[in-house]
Amino acid sequence: ACNCQKNKRVNSCRLSNGVCWCTSIGSDVSVNCETLTSKCLLMKAEMLPSKSGRRLKPKDAFEDTDGLYDPECENNGVFKAKQCNGTTCWCVNTAGVRRTDKHDADLKCNQLVRTTWIIIEMKHAKRNSPLNTESLKKFFRDTIISRYMLDGRHISSVLYEEPYITIDLKQNSSDKAPGDVDIADVAYYFEKDVKGDSIFHNDSLNIIFDNEKLNFEKTVVYYVDEIAPEFSMKSLTPGLIAVIVVVVIAIIAAIVVLVLTRRRKGKYVKAEV
Repeated sequence: ACNCQKNKRVNSCRLSNGVCWCTSIGSDVSVNCETLTSKCLLMKAEMLPSKSGRRLKPKDAFEDTDGLYDPECENNGVFKAKQCNGTTCWCVNTAGVRRTDKHDADLKCNQLVRTTWIIIEMKHAKRNSPLNTESLKKFFRDTIISRYMLDGRHISSVLYEEPYITIDLKQNSSDKAPGDVDIADVAYYFEKDVKGDSIFHNDSLNIIFDNEKLNFEKTVVYYVDEIAPEFSMKSLTPGLIAVIVVVVIAIIAAIVVLVLTRRRKGKYVKAEV
């Protein structure tokens, strides 16, 4: 028996040639505890308790396109390109995020589109002491490299504009060597750490500067795929649709006022035919 230090959502752990292997909860897939577990298997394990109604929603839950769902994973742990919930289906990227409108079961997802750029934006709470920009950048860069085992060349930038911290992760399919961790898995592990729901076994992430813990009010993750998503107007949120309608009405009203004004001021001259 052994402990899976990098994933607490496992069972049936055993040692094999000095490496701890465990079965991911909710599936029969064995995971190597020396590296990160794929996001698809982690989401599947997290969804398991919700089926019995015992799962508590995180206090600081953020809105993704659809929130957490029970994904279909390939045998190697990656997301299947087509995901379904009953008779409703959609296509996802390598981060498992929906990139098309929802359709019926006849939907075709020809390929699993790769997410090549992930933007993690965090807003920290007010602090008693100001943050040193260079120390902050070094901390997050070193943490991502050591804790999540991502090659530093995939961390394109760490930007600090108080109170916002923005981390850019970029990784094309040609950049990812066999055995390298995926930026989608890194972002998922990191997001869970920041929100106090660490996937690591008894190893929470404490972000401390000048003896003061750095707390976050909001964390949002954005995804950029190598192929643009395929959303229609139907997928727009009601708020955005309302804004578009208001703008269109304002333009029409302006045109009407302009036409009426010209009619009132216009001078008409008789002309011979």
